[in-house]
Amino acid sequence: MYSDYIVGEPIADTKAPDGPIEGRWEARRFGVKLVNPANKRKLTIIVVGTGLAGASAAASLAELGYRVKSFCYQDSPRRAHSIAAQGGINAAKNYRNDGDSVHRLFYDTVKGGDFRARESNVHRLAEISVQIIDQCVAQGVPFAREYGGLLDNRSFGGTQVSRTFYAKGQTGQQLLLGAYQALQRQVDAGGVEMFARHEMLELIVADGRARGIVVRDMVTGEIETHLGDAVVLATGGYGNVFYLSTNAKGCNVTASWRAHRKGAYFANPCYTQIHPTCIPVSGDHQSKLTLMSESLRNDGRVWVPKAKGDTRAPADIPEDERDYFLERRYPSFGNLVPRDIASRAAKTVCDEGRGVGPGGLGVFLDFADAIQRMGRAAVAAKYGNLFQMYQRITGEDPYEVPMRIYPAVHYTMGGLWVDYDLQSTIPGLFVVGEANFSDHGANRLGASALMQGLADGYFILPVTIGDYLARGVPPMANDHPAVREAVTSVQERINKLLSINGSRTVDSFHRELGRLMWDECGMERTEAGLRKALERIPELRQEFWENVKVPGSADTLNQSLEKAGRVADFLELAELMCLDALHRAESCGGHFRAESQTPDGEALRDDENFSYVAAWEFTGTGQPPVLHKEPLVFEYVHPSQRSYA
Repeated sequence: MYSDYIVGEPIADTKAPDGPIEGRWEARRFGVKLVNPANKRKLTIIVVGTGLAGASAAASLAELGYRVKSFCYQDSPRRAHSIAAQGGINAAKNYRNDGDSVHRLFYDTVKGGDFRARESNVHRLAEISVQIIDQCVAQGVPFAREYGGLLDNRSFGGTQVSRTFYAKGQTGQQLLLGAYQALQRQVDAGGVEMFARHEMLELIVADGRARGIVVRDMVTGEIETHLGDAVVLATGGYGNVFYLSTNAKGCNVTASWRAHRKGAYFANPCYTQIHPTCIPVSGDHQSKLTLMSESLRNDGRVWVPKAKGDTRAPADIPEDERDYFLERRYPSFGNLVPRDIASRAAKTVCDEGRGVGPGGLGVFLDFADAIQRMGRAAVAAKYGNLFQMYQRITGEDPYEVPMRIYPAVHYTMGGLWVDYDLQSTIPGLFVVGEANFSDHGANRLGASALMQGLADGYFILPVTIGDYLARGVPPMANDHPAVREAVTSVQERINKLLSINGSRTVDSFHRELGRLMWDECGMERTEAGLRKALERIPELRQEFWENVKVPGSADTLNQSLEKAGRVADFLELAELMCLDALHRAESCGGHFRAESQTPDGEALRDDENFSYVAAWEFTGTGQPPVLHKEPLVFEYVHPSQRSYA
């Protein structure tokens, strides 16, 4: 059975230096081999994805002199999902003089990740955070400013300082436009060759190295091969395995999963983040969910009625009959507890029958106190575009009535395993941003995704990839057997999908898989539920390959074909996610096993048995994978039971 996984040899990150943690990144920067500027012009790097990590990486590598090929499946790099990020980006600038520091950001991130992240990686991220803001300001990113002209900050979950820089509720958009203009500068200069509307369908691995990709021109259907000296994946997360998520509909796991099948280990796939402030599901007609920024929890108060089944309008419920449950349970952090904790608390009160709205799957996010304290104009200045978006979607005015929110899938902390240099287990394959697993442990703090993406792309990868390239990459012919094999496998897969001509749509399979994953591998997991999912997923996958209907042809624009390939990969990934969740018989961060909780219902870790990164090796579809463990060592932030009370 698939659940009878094999435990293989441990895996180690051999690139992280020893010594005091404050000097490790500087030591690694000095220790890497360098590429002569004249030689950089002879080297080609393929970058897949144009979000914050991909666009910043492509632009930075081209600025260094490398020849870069950049790929995205959108019609423009500006359509990458990074543009949807709302709340902000963290940096340890301490502009508020409220006690922030690089070490505090490091500490908060390790603790927020429930002690399941590498200390070296997290400290490097905290160090670089201060450089990111300077870089973006120099690009002209319009961060919010205080009256005197200084950059403004606000608080996010899991911290007691204000370190989040923001551009109203459009921070991701403004940061992506900054990275995009840097990318387009290099496109115009000839340093980057841009391939929009091209989807990666296979990784080319020759003689043990990543040497290129196979892509499909999504407009003409043409299959193309592109070779290079190194490949960088910046293709985001896999939250759409749940069907309903806050991710854009196009977000998928195909690039990462193709690499996994070729030998890249997949780390901690069960670590998925459920965001507590999303607009609740309104019916079966929905194809995605909408995020309401975590920044709203700065001034909005989360509550439900104290009594079960209370269906009165919120204005009719007196103050003494309201339960501000986050403030009650976590008085030190209140409404700004980390996302995993806020999400589970909301689920708990809804499970008790105290939820609000249709089906009782919602809690109130109330701004009445903030409007009374600050005035409507001040609230509108901070959150106006978010309020407008909420009103357009729900038809309710959040200035007059509380928002209704409920947790939803938002981000994935798991991803391809990488070392300190961001290189996967396939030499020459580097992975940046959400596509890797490296920085957030079992739970990401709010406003840290943008920080990681830009740190990887602007500051880390341009240094570390040179060490690999400087050691020499042999030339490779276009007709290498590995190229022909990759192209053949892509063509055969496309032909298979089109030839089945069954009776079920791709979306029907995706919906069923998503519901199964949400029920059994979502906010709360149990051994029985995970085993149930592991029985059903192979059956669903077999039915997919026997009964899916993909209309149209391969030689033209065909969105059904695109979705079919992505769902086929989700059907394999889902199995690994459930196995990873089953084997990790503890609760930590976003991974909550009902069998492992404190008397107060909080996540109960098992550090003795599970303080490691789970890196999975692919052995074949439906075949037991191999588990490689990377032990986690904590020298500076010692694991303890997380408390935000």
